[in-house]
Amino acid sequence: MSDCHTHCHADAVDAPLALTRKLKIMLAVFAGVTALSFLPQLQALNESLLDYLSIIWWAVLLGLLLGGIIDYFVPDGFMIRFLGQKKKTTLLNAVIAGFLMSACSHGILAIAIQLYKKGASVPAVITFLLASPWANLPMTILLFGFFGWQAIYFVLGAMMIALITGYIFTLLDKAGMIESSSTLADPGNVEWTRVRNLEWGEASLGVGRGAFSLANMVLWWILLGVLAAALIGAFVPEHFFMDWMGPDFAGMLVTLLFATIIEVCSEGTSPLAFEIFNQTGVLGNPFVFLMAGVATDYTEIGLLWTNIGKRTAIWLPIVTVPQILVVGMVMNHYVLV
Repeated sequence: MSDCHTHCHADAVDAPLALTRKLKIMLAVFAGVTALSFLPQLQALNESLLDYLSIIWWAVLLGLLLGGIIDYFVPDGFMIRFLGQKKKTTLLNAVIAGFLMSACSHGILAIAIQLYKKGASVPAVITFLLASPWANLPMTILLFGFFGWQAIYFVLGAMMIALITGYIFTLLDKAGMIESSSTLADPGNVEWTRVRNLEWGEASLGVGRGAFSLANMVLWWILLGVLAAALIGAFVPEHFFMDWMGPDFAGMLVTLLFATIIEVCSEGTSPLAFEIFNQTGVLGNPFVFLMAGVATDYTEIGLLWTNIGKRTAIWLPIVTVPQILVVGMVMNHYVLV
């Protein structure tokens, strides 16, 4: 480790832990709404809110924990070498990394931002974000439970869109149309000093501080997403979605709109996607619902905007939405169910 890295880490250890103003405000709003939801008149909101919390709490904690572990243990040079180089294999590495992750979309957000801070290129981060929620191993198993062998279309579709989007972002990066990656320095010799010289007390403190710092960046967005989703789940009748999300192009556009609002966690949206499949009898609409929730989710776009840059955040739906709709239409018209 360099002297600068050592001194910076020492300063981080000595720095007091404090919540950001945005997170304090969001925690207060969230606590207030939760308290009000226990009124008899708001029982539906209470049930919806608690259901969402029961679905995502572990994924968020797991994402923050993994982010803290990455922050403390993983040398910057490793991430620069694995996900930060301008090589053809970098995007494939990002898809593989996404497949190995076990958190849902909001847990993945924390990890992706940490990877970016460690030197992952912007195209690699975007590829990782798109591949992780629907192509990771636990979700693959869950989707096969819902859809049987036809779940392979969802997994392969997610991987394909992730790779194509990553390639387009690589072109945008070369053209200077998105923010530059955090670093593209020579990784040099990667030293795993903290892994070899493991001290549990110092490591626990370092991981905890890394997770806390990450929580300050992402948790307020996650809480905002949960509140919005809980309100939708409580006050919008389910038959409304089924009536409007038909198998035609207009129905897919409506599906796209509501996926943008509803998507909070992949495990949470997969049952509703299965209901859409039961009602429409086609695979395209549930695919659009699942993928568009990741690609157009305001939580994800907001985090990209504040942590990487507004151009990257704006280009994400521009690049991904047409691909998602095309794949959805192909599934509706050419995939037998």
